[in-house]
Amino acid sequence: MSDFTPLIPRQPVPDLSLSLVGGGDWRLSEQRSQNFTLIVVYRGLHCPICSKYLAGLEQMLPDLDKRGVGVIATSTDTKDRAEQAKADWDIANLKIGHGFSLETARRWGLFISTSRGLTSVGIEEPALFAEPGVFLVRADGTLYFSSVQTMPFARPAFDQILSAIDFVLAKDYPARGQVTDLTAAEAAE
Repeated sequence: MSDFTPLIPRQPVPDLSLSLVGGGDWRLSEQRSQNFTLIVVYRGLHCPICSKYLAGLEQMLPDLDKRGVGVIATSTDTKDRAEQAKADWDIANLKIGHGFSLETARRWGLFISTSRGLTSVGIEEPALFAEPGVFLVRADGTLYFSSVQTMPFARPAFDQILSAIDFVLAKDYPARGQVTDLTAAEAAE
């Protein structure tokens, strides 16, 4: 498996190509959102928290669209499991991708977990799967914001992300967390 590498704000993110539930393909480099693309990685069909999280995201789609933000959600689930999640969770408008491999998850700085068997909703966890991540990518393909987690709990709230986008756009607020070389940064002060 590829090395675990965090993504750095203001730097290009890896390109991402996914197949879409319902047909078609999606590629990050081909997105033409005015301001951002929001990529939400969920744990998979087995995760009851994910179903509620994506339902909340589905409700926010019109508000995100008004702000020039394109949205997709994906997981390391198989095509069949991604299709079942979209159907079972009654997700009508949110684009759900599949084909997000464990290697791709690592390139995006995500944590990988092993199966614990059946979940509280009686669905088997895959042998290996990616833990959640939220990525806000600028139209130029650079990372603006990310939140990666080791657990399914306490994810960023979409209403807070929406408020943050309003602030960012109004104030032209730059991406933060971009320093990778402390020695050079300290010398520049």
